Amino acid sequence: MSRNAKINALLLLVVAALAVLPLALGLGDHKKEPFTGSDSEAETAITEIEPDYEPWFSPLYEPPSGEIESALFALQAALGAGVLAYYFGLRRGRRQGELRALADRGGPDAATDTSAPDDSSRDSSGNHSTGRGESVGGGIGSGSGGSGGADASAVRRA
Repeated sequence: MSRNAKINALLLLVVAALAVLPLALGLGDHKKEPFTGSDSEAETAITEIEPDYEPWFSPLYEPPSGEIESALFALQAALGAGVLAYYFGLRRGRRQGELRALADRGGPDAATDTSAPDDSSRDSSGNHSTGRGESVGGGIGSGSGGSGGADASAVRRA
């Protein structure tokens, strides 16, 4: 079993434990509604502390039933998960595309080389030369936003 498969199995086990343990241990058995949301818990605590409390705001939309409220919450969670999945997928795809482009341009070792180029490969403008008449920007005045040295001009890997 690979290291990633072990990590995934462990994470799946932890998630399952988080779902099953509260039920198995009987947490919340002493309450009328054992697993209510934090909003109702806060409302109960506030009314116990100060019975005359008036809320500052009222909800923009009050669903007609608890089932509709749960469905809207699930929809909100699904949309959030979709946005996060899109973002992380886009980021991973861009990174893989950059690595492929580097591999296509510089040979098989270009995508895996993590060392910064040395100063002997700089051309007259301060850019790093690839040895084929091409240069990688980052020299002084190139607008890289950095110091212009090897740290700012190293090819990004992330």
